Amino acid sequence: MAFQTFMVPREIIFNEGALDYLKGLEGKRATIVTGGSSMKRFGFLDEAKANLEEAGMEVSIIEGVEPNPTVQTVLRGAQEMTDFGPDWIIAIGGGSAIDAAKVMWVYYEYPDSKFEELVGFNFPKLRTKAKFIAAPSTSGTASEVTAFSVITDPENHMKYPLVSPEMIPDVALVDPKLPATMPAHITANTGMDVMTHAIEAYVSNVANSYSDPLAMEAIKLVKEWLPVAFEEGQNMEARTHMHNASTSAGIAFSNVSLGLVHSLAHKIGGEFGITHGLANAILLPYIIEYNSKATDKFKEIEKQLEITDLVAAIKELNQQVGIPLTLQEVEEVSMAEDKFKEVLDRMSKNAFEDPCTLTNPRTSSVEDVKKIYEAAYYGTSGLEI
Repeated sequence: MAFQTFMVPREIIFNEGALDYLKGLEGKRATIVTGGSSMKRFGFLDEAKANLEEAGMEVSIIEGVEPNPTVQTVLRGAQEMTDFGPDWIIAIGGGSAIDAAKVMWVYYEYPDSKFEELVGFNFPKLRTKAKFIAAPSTSGTASEVTAFSVITDPENHMKYPLVSPEMIPDVALVDPKLPATMPAHITANTGMDVMTHAIEAYVSNVANSYSDPLAMEAIKLVKEWLPVAFEEGQNMEARTHMHNASTSAGIAFSNVSLGLVHSLAHKIGGEFGITHGLANAILLPYIIEYNSKATDKFKEIEKQLEITDLVAAIKELNQQVGIPLTLQEVEEVSMAEDKFKEVLDRMSKNAFEDPCTLTNPRTSSVEDVKKIYEAAYYGTSGLEI
């Protein structure tokens, strides 16, 4: 058996008050990267800036990272970092802000990097100019502990998952005060993203004795606490459990990767702009059915959760938090049948070629991927594929 590795950030600071860690940093300059206005509106951006200034640092802020960060946004941010010269890069916000900041970091340290090389997993050695801290505002992507970043090329309608252990943050600040500001629908989408991370990591074809306990704990926490966080946004017990679940699942999947749910979600997101967690949530039960022919680990999840039907439980959880059961029912973007059929072949080929397909427990094909998309669109069973 070939050896495997298991990597985590140097430090994970968790529970309320984790942002105070910034007061103890040593350095001259820090750049904060953030997304929309929520971190500013709820005071977390000012809090992070004040903490860094208390540490004696000059602070710059890069704002406006969009929900699906583009190559252009990454290059803009990298140029701002180059002009400022930070010793620390602090990403605060959702997974998009953290993902974008990771790749800005690459271009800041290596301005001549080629995006095609990064897509091909050819990454340079980082930390030549700066170290990286991530403070997530959503309990979802777990980008604060992973080697992953997802960047969109709008010209090709493609989302590219970039992967390198170089991008694992030095420090993760897992403060449940930040996600407590999330609206209910974002809590739902990001929460089901956590469930998908955990289940796909658990059944990954390279899952191991280190990843399995973290993934299983996250599955249990999401099942119990996501409905509470959805209904009671300010319930700090629920928010703490969901934030810790997200980080635990993130550590697991960062080390053993994911599967077809993410392969298909990446590509349908690139085509239609559907929120990543929402796409994952809808696709998950159909792909559990498809993969159940290749692994018994879904039965172990059922045993641990004390349920008899994982697919039914996932669908019930989706409905509890307002997520539709099929792709054709999605309302946040237009996913008309004629457009779906028009892009289906291209989307299926691209999804099959996604890196996450490699660690799916069942060997698939472009034709299988196409059938899964159709099952999730029309609500038919993945068991028939």
